[in-house]
Amino acid sequence: MTVALVTGGSRGIGAAIARRLGADGLRVVVNYRENATAAGKVVAEIEAAGGRAVAAAGDVADPARLLGLFELAEGTFGGLDVLVANAGTARFATLADTTDEDFDTLFAVNTRGTFLALREAARRIRDNGRIVVVSSGSTVTGRPGAGAYAASKAAVEQLVRAAAAELGPRGVTVNSVRPGATRTDALRVDPAALEQLAAQVPLRRIGVPADIAAIVAFLVSADGGWITGQHLHAGGGLF
Repeated sequence: MTVALVTGGSRGIGAAIARRLGADGLRVVVNYRENATAAGKVVAEIEAAGGRAVAAAGDVADPARLLGLFELAEGTFGGLDVLVANAGTARFATLADTTDEDFDTLFAVNTRGTFLALREAARRIRDNGRIVVVSSGSTVTGRPGAGAYAASKAAVEQLVRAAAAELGPRGVTVNSVRPGATRTDALRVDPAALEQLAAQVPLRRIGVPADIAAIVAFLVSADGGWITGQHLHAGGGLF
């Protein structure tokens, strides 16, 4: 029995990842911060398809609540084999207009939250486990208005490289995935701008959460076992 914890698993990319892992036969802990209804829906969908899942409230930026997610996985399913660190937040503004609050929030959730999850996984994940961090294509594109957000995600990618080196002797792989523009609630772009963006993508479309979920599913599978310490581009060739 393979057990996965998906942080931020109640909507968007996280929900697609949770559903895909459930369909692939993993037991899934679906973490959410506030929307219990959305998380419950994801769990119901997994179970309706024959899988097993449980919803778990918790804020990744709060060490005590994060610890509870790992304890729930162990108490419910007996251990943890896969961590997908997907929970995050996005705020966009030029550097001149980025407030101290914006900066602190981005690094508290995206960087510190992922650090805490990686640290706990390093202590608890079973040998030959898998860790995948959902990063962002903004770490390599240098787009205006994304400076602080990109910096918070770029810091996480350095943690990924360190974790891969430290956990490799136990057979644990650690990678990140860099989504490009993906159709989620967080993609607040008017239709005309969206069409222009799609035209820039070699595959001529905007990504959907299932695209990212498929890549994560590969990385946590046995077939992905020789890939570690990498940052996989998932933008349809946009970057």
